[in-house]
Amino acid sequence: MNKSPIYGLYVITDPILSPAGKVLKDAELALKGGANILQFRDKTTDWNTQLSLAKQLRQLCHDYNAIFIINDDIELAKQCHADGIHLGKEDDALEKARSELGENAIIGISCYNSLERAFEMQSRGANYVAFGRFFASKTKPKAPQAETETVIAAKQALHIPVIVIGGITQDNAPELISAGANSIAVIQGVFAQNDIQAAANALSNLFPSHKS
Repeated sequence: MNKSPIYGLYVITDPILSPAGKVLKDAELALKGGANILQFRDKTTDWNTQLSLAKQLRQLCHDYNAIFIINDDIELAKQCHADGIHLGKEDDALEKARSELGENAIIGISCYNSLERAFEMQSRGANYVAFGRFFASKTKPKAPQAETETVIAAKQALHIPVIVIGGITQDNAPELISAGANSIAVIQGVFAQNDIQAAANALSNLFPSHKS
């Protein structure tokens, strides 16, 4: 599979919006709408069910030439042969993930509003960094605030892709894309919408040549 770059629309599943019986259907609608990256994020469903869903989601992503990422569970990523993993606050997780998942795995790291953390994680081998939240977020309402200036500075200084997350909509995404964001990560803005495919398509189309 010729995996797409870390670019464009990055959708993240939510077990409340897309429970086990619905997540595959919702994911496919997002992929049809142009999502380039899909992250499976589920901290509530039992692990065996997560593994079964992850394997199916991985195949679905590859059918659409999209990247499949697991949230924060190295063993799950390893067992389902995900393209990569997204990690949060645990500082030593990057090296462990690289050791377990191999040199070709895509490892993304949450950096909140910290350029210093982004520099450090880039130096330690992260494949992308994510900043946020930028706007009011229903998924993580207490997440620290990030600034557009951080994106501008990160884009100028880093050589890995910059992802933005947190309350991103069709209305506010252009500001962050103009600031240099390679990708916008969205949960509610896609999976909480009545027409998932149309919502994904509208966000994807904010990027030039989003499926070139």
